[in-house]
Amino acid sequence: MSDIHKAIKERILVLDGAMGTMLQRYNFSEEDFRGERFKDFPHPLKGNNDLLSLTQPQAIRDVHRQYFEAGADIVETNTFSGTTIGMADYHLEDLVYELNYESAKLAREVADEFTKKDASKPRFVAGSIGPTNRTASMSPDVNDPGYRAVTFDDLRIAYKQQVEALIDGGSDILLVETIFDTLNAKAALFAIEEVKEERNLDIPIMVSGTITDASGRTLSGQTVEAFLISISHIPLLSVGFNCALGADQLKPYLQRLSHNTSFNISAHPNAGLPNAFGQYDQTPEEMQALIREYLQDNLINIIGGCCGTNPEHIRLIAEAAKEYAPRIVEPV
Repeated sequence: MSDIHKAIKERILVLDGAMGTMLQRYNFSEEDFRGERFKDFPHPLKGNNDLLSLTQPQAIRDVHRQYFEAGADIVETNTFSGTTIGMADYHLEDLVYELNYESAKLAREVADEFTKKDASKPRFVAGSIGPTNRTASMSPDVNDPGYRAVTFDDLRIAYKQQVEALIDGGSDILLVETIFDTLNAKAALFAIEEVKEERNLDIPIMVSGTITDASGRTLSGQTVEAFLISISHIPLLSVGFNCALGADQLKPYLQRLSHNTSFNISAHPNAGLPNAFGQYDQTPEEMQALIREYLQDNLINIIGGCCGTNPEHIRLIAEAAKEYAPRIVEPV
C-alpha cells in the first residue's frame, strides 16, 4: 500500500483504458465465451466479459500486458459486473467469488511481471467494482415511484463478496467506478469498510463517479459538489470521474472537483462521444491534446481512459503525463 501512496506523490499515475473495447477485437463467439467448462450451460453467455477471465484467460492477460506496455501504472481487473446482482442476468451468481478472485490473480501476475522488469516503476492492480444494473435511489417503474429494485443491504452483501475476492486475488487498490447512483456507491464503500475492519487491513480506495449529461449531474441527480460531500467521510486515495463524457466535456467538472477537495483526483474519460453506430472516433492524438489541458491546469493525479480507448490512447496519454508534475493536494 505504501508504494502507491509514494508513487502518487512522485508522478501522475496512468490508469489503463477500456477492457470491453479491447475484448471486442477478439470477436468471441458464444462457444468462446462458454469454453469447455460451460459447454452445456443452459443459458446464453455471450456478452459476459467477466466470464472470459475463466474461459479465455490468455486474452485477459494479453489486454493487461498491452496496457502496461503502453505505459500504464495501474490496470483494472476484469470484474466490472462481478456481483451476484450483475451475474443474475446470466444465472451465474454462484461463480462471483471465483470470477473476482481469478480476475485479480490474472492482473496480479502481469503486474508482477512488469514490476520485476523495472522495480523503479511498480505496477498496480485496481479491483474494478462497477455500479450494478440496479439503482437504490430511484424506481425503475414510473407508475410506482416508491418501488426499488434493490435495497442498500442487497448491495452491501453483494459488494462485500466481490471485495473479499478482489483482495484475496491480489488487488492493491479497490476502484468503485462509473457511479451513477451515489447510494449504490455508499453501499460498496460500507462493504469495503466492513471487510477492512474484519481483516484488520487497510487498502487504498478510488472512487469515480459519472456525470451523465450536460446538466452536470449524476443519474441520481447530484451535482459534483453533492457527490463529493456524499463520499468524503471515507478516507480515499482519490476521487474523480469516468465514462459518459469525452475529455473536453469532462474538464469543467474536474475543475469544480479540484477546487473542492483535498483528495487526489482521477479521470478516465471516453474517447469522445459515440457516433450513430455506437463507435468512438476520437483518435489517440486528439485525446492526448485534450488530456494535456488537464495536465497544464494541474487538475489530476491519476489519468486513464474509458469507453473507446485502447493501448494507443494510453501510450500517448502516458507520454504527455511524463512531462508534468502531479496536482498538489492542498487542504480545502
